[in-house]
Amino acid sequence: METSSLKTQKFILKLFPEIMVKGSSAKRQMVGQLYNNLIKLLVRFSDDIHVKKFSDKLEVVTPIDVLIQVRQTLLDTPGIEQVLEALQFDKMETLDEIKVKVNEVMAKEILGKTFVVRVKRAGKHPFNSTTIEQTVGGYMLAHNETKGVDLHNPEVTIRMELINNQLNIITTKHIGLAGFPLGTQGDILSLMSGGFDSTIASYLTMKRGIKTHFIFFNLGGIAHEIGVKQVALYLWSKFGASHRVSFISVPFDDVLTEIFRSTHETYMGVTLKRLMLLASEKVAEEMEIDALLTGESVAQVSSQTLRNLALIDQVTNKLILRPLATMNKPEIIKIANDIGTKRFAENMPEYCGVISKNPITHGSYKRMEREAKRFDYTVLDKAVEDAQKIYVDEIIEDVAKSAEIEVISDLSTGEYVVIDIRAEDECIETDGESIKIPFHKLKTEFKKLPQDKEYLLYCEKGIMSQLHAQYLQDSEDRQNVRVYRP
Repeated sequence: METSSLKTQKFILKLFPEIMVKGSSAKRQMVGQLYNNLIKLLVRFSDDIHVKKFSDKLEVVTPIDVLIQVRQTLLDTPGIEQVLEALQFDKMETLDEIKVKVNEVMAKEILGKTFVVRVKRAGKHPFNSTTIEQTVGGYMLAHNETKGVDLHNPEVTIRMELINNQLNIITTKHIGLAGFPLGTQGDILSLMSGGFDSTIASYLTMKRGIKTHFIFFNLGGIAHEIGVKQVALYLWSKFGASHRVSFISVPFDDVLTEIFRSTHETYMGVTLKRLMLLASEKVAEEMEIDALLTGESVAQVSSQTLRNLALIDQVTNKLILRPLATMNKPEIIKIANDIGTKRFAENMPEYCGVISKNPITHGSYKRMEREAKRFDYTVLDKAVEDAQKIYVDEIIEDVAKSAEIEVISDLSTGEYVVIDIRAEDECIETDGESIKIPFHKLKTEFKKLPQDKEYLLYCEKGIMSQLHAQYLQDSEDRQNVRVYRP
């Protein structure tokens, strides 16, 4: 097989270093899991993609027509440290064949630059890696206009792998997601609010190879729930689609009412967090999950002092992971920006379920015990009993089915202004009036529009438009907003 014909592209996948230092049994299991994950992920694009596993790497050969999708999937798959794009040439038996082929492919990269040749070799050959490097480097130096060979600080490094008689010339090197393959580190239940912190905490556990399920406590109606489902779907689609995970929505409005009835205002925030953990524990028990995940960061808000976190943790025997515990907000926001969740988080409808007056920052164990005894836990049991559970891959269908917003498909049925809320610059063209307002500007810009007109929000899949139409109806009392789905 030769992949230089532009019909296929080869990727060489280098494993996360922490995988390589494991014992042979653990390493074999992790490589096998990564292989299975890639088979599941890549079959979506083509049946002609081939994955091959070795003890220290994996190789993927893909048709060129799905190259972009495959490359992005590899970059977003936990367990892969580096993604190397390579041209593969078979039956390279002599140094002369190798040097001519490398020069043919890579000469244009070194013109006017300093360069060095680096080789990794496996198999039986009458020459070693150093000889290959010197032979190829000398040949390219003699046949091209370069600034010479620089062994220490070259402008261009030509990388090759010679495996028996197969030559792989590395054309591009990408940094992968790293971490452990998803499914090798068990399951966790993430308390998701849809904001920056819980989203990044979930990303970090997925990256570490933990199968991450989501539980959402609904305090703000259907718009908030759709928003959190949207973020969960994005995270799963991008980083975790090799495994099926659940999304659990727990109605918490009656719990909130009971908190107001039973709890002193200074302890409301801590009490709410305790009850969320208690409910999560019940759900995790049913799902046979050993650990819970939160996005709490020490001292970020009043309920997240060390004392208050200790008070919160008292209610559960489950292991609680807090990967953001020592991160500051700029660090968290940077990760959100890097992985594409920033706009979702900063535009999530805000619903403050409990706004404590003079919240306690150093709660008392004895006082907390007294406050907890006044709460009617049958209300919490009822909330857990009424929880709705779906798989994350069913979210699009679920949102379309459950949302209350009217969907318009035919613009001839009325006088409408279509608002394209996609983040991209392009604007949908219609027979009527259409304007562009990206979703992250919609809350402020919609107020400036004439309110005697009927508006239809448009996005590619209809989820964002449904969320924001619902939000405008719920929070702004705008009844002149619907969804356009042609």
